[in-house]
Amino acid sequence: MTVPRPVLIADAAIAVIAERGLRGLTHRAVDEAAGLPAGSTSNLARTRSALLELALVRIAEVETDSLVGGTVAGADGASVGGAREVFVDVVADGLHQALTTGRVLTVARIELALEAARRPELRAVYDRLGAGFLTAAVSLLERCGAADPVADARRLVRWCEGVLFNGTAGSGHTHPPTRAELAADASRYLDALLAE
Repeated sequence: MTVPRPVLIADAAIAVIAERGLRGLTHRAVDEAAGLPAGSTSNLARTRSALLELALVRIAEVETDSLVGGTVAGADGASVGGAREVFVDVVADGLHQALTTGRVLTVARIELALEAARRPELRAVYDRLGAGFLTAAVSLLERCGAADPVADARRLVRWCEGVLFNGTAGSGHTHPPTRAELAADASRYLDALLAE
């Protein structure tokens, strides 16, 4: 199956961002990384802002496919005890994947988050896409019996982002947590949230 050109370009942009940082992101660099003729990227994303948005949307799409779909589907109809197991599995699996096979996406997302702090137009896109993850976290925490699932979901997202930064760019990058460690941490974290 042939990869659609917009997906190929977005994936190449993500790879360039993760490897070279935003300073290394050019339309030409993406063309080369994608193995496309010169000008292909600029035909799809004329401006740098459009290219940044394309990469960010693709990151959210990939992460949503691997995490949020399973979150909502896996917790539907589960008992509170079953929902707790689903919560731990979803959080541990999602974080572990982001720190291992999805590390390129995570590094690129961190780069784009920093850029969004300086570009209001990118900030709006980042926040809009991030809302989907917050909604999924609220849904999971409701099923677990959280008294204030919205506030708890915000806490959970902050914790997850801290784990991801620490394990990819922070002081823990040489020893990111294992899947088992992440599951134990997620279980303890959920216990603390529900104890409030």
